Amino acid sequence: MAAITMRLPVARKAVAPSAPRGGEKHLVAPGDTITTDTGYMRGHGTYVEEEKLIASVAGAVERVNKLVCVKALKTRYNGEVGDIVVGRITEVQQKRWKVETNSRLDSVLLLSSMNLPGGELRRRSAEDELAMRDYLQEGDLISAEVQSVFSDGAVSLHTRSLKYGKLGQGVLVQVSPSLVKRQKTHFHDLPCGASVILGNNGFIWIYPTPEQKDEEAGGFSTNLEPVPLSDREVISRLRNCIVALVTQQLMLFDTSILYCYEASLPHQIKDILKPEVMEEIVLETRQRLLDLEG
Repeated sequence: MAAITMRLPVARKAVAPSAPRGGEKHLVAPGDTITTDTGYMRGHGTYVEEEKLIASVAGAVERVNKLVCVKALKTRYNGEVGDIVVGRITEVQQKRWKVETNSRLDSVLLLSSMNLPGGELRRRSAEDELAMRDYLQEGDLISAEVQSVFSDGAVSLHTRSLKYGKLGQGVLVQVSPSLVKRQKTHFHDLPCGASVILGNNGFIWIYPTPEQKDEEAGGFSTNLEPVPLSDREVISRLRNCIVALVTQQLMLFDTSILYCYEASLPHQIKDILKPEVMEEIVLETRQRLLDLEG
């Protein structure tokens, strides 16, 4: 007879919110007045009415000198040049691929904006155009960098560096782009035996750390060998830790993910998603991050 787990609701202890450095964030809802001072400039997520600056989206107010904008808590990805993104190929077109990157419009990867297999440098020929599906086809996942942003907000990508390209075996987690912290590097080899790519667009790729970097294939070879059970368990635990951090609205970066992973080790992988366990490990993670900041 199969065992049944019964879980009864209990009163939770109130947790005092941990204020970030610099005090509480100024949160607003659509229609809220941000300021009546006419000296401020209107930024994204705001509009002016009757000499008052009013929020048009729900989010946190950010001020840069005299510029006031509202960063939405839940939003589609707005591309910026230099961002690292993880995307899925949706269509193969003439000399380009269409890529889904959690943006309002499909992104574009041009045939001329990618490395050829082997990393050879030459003009793209008609043979390359005919072989586009051999390089990337519908459903393939890629990592890329934002090369430019068009006037309508669509994003042009490139994979000219050998660290970008087609992704092999791993797990994709989709989160809100506002929860991914901007850093100098978004490729992290964690000491627990797995690696993560934290895409600025909210797509996070978790995969087993390769033993040696394959520089010869130009980002097109995918290792399809069976992944050992120990690696799969680490990847599953990391995935559940990221889901827990997102549920508790904690910013995602390498340190927060690693602290959360270490805090979850006493628990089984499947138990991490239970609300009380989730709250416990994220509270411990938040406390360690505050101690780190001093």
